[in-house]
Amino acid sequence: MLKTKDIDVVILSGGLGKRLRKVINDRPKPMAEINGQPFLEIIVTYLRKIGFKSFIFSTGYKAGKIKQYFIKKGSQRYYFSHEKIPLGTGGAVKNAKKFIKSRLFLVLNGDSFCKVDFSGFLKFHSRKKAVFSMVLVKNMNNCDFGSVKLEKTGRVSNFKEKGIPLAGSNLLNAGIYLFSSRIFSLMPRKKRFSLEYDLLPLLVKKRLFGFRTQGPLIDIGTKQGLAAAGVYFKKYGGFLSKGVGS
Repeated sequence: MLKTKDIDVVILSGGLGKRLRKVINDRPKPMAEINGQPFLEIIVTYLRKIGFKSFIFSTGYKAGKIKQYFIKKGSQRYYFSHEKIPLGTGGAVKNAKKFIKSRLFLVLNGDSFCKVDFSGFLKFHSRKKAVFSMVLVKNMNNCDFGSVKLEKTGRVSNFKEKGIPLAGSNLLNAGIYLFSSRIFSLMPRKKRFSLEYDLLPLLVKKRLFGFRTQGPLIDIGTKQGLAAAGVYFKKYGGFLSKGVGS
């Protein structure tokens, strides 16, 4: 089984971040500062500490800010997959294909954070012989994330994207995915599409599995979320004492 050091990480960082424009308008949302550190650096620091080595930033809006910041960190394995026009979360992953070298690869959002037992997640994915696995957290009455229903085996039996409640479910999509490279053959042919709206519903019929974690799920998509992230990392962010260049 592959270890974290052998798995490429794709971080979706190309969103327009319109809801935060009144708070930050000089940088992309993932570069919003949390207690003096860009949020994207917090994510990368956490993942590097766990053992991940190779990072592919899928960029769009104000992409130069991300590239300039991380390229200064030296000879790390950072790659930049730029979208000239917004391609959606699915299109962004497809666009990054040329940089993805590992048989399994991790995909996550650059504007949210969730602590995960990634070693357990990898074992779960391998044990289930999954094409696609997703991290799930308990629903705390948050409608900004997709709702997921699981079978006892851990297989996803139903999925509804954010804003659409799913009866009998108390689990949310944390926006952290583990893909087999075979996933590219299952993607829509079009360049622009959504993982959540266009691909996940199709995969429910195949081998799609959900891995539970305790969370919490930290999202900086709103002014309130940004403030809450500051409080959370000030209290629990001891792992951030070393930056991405360490």
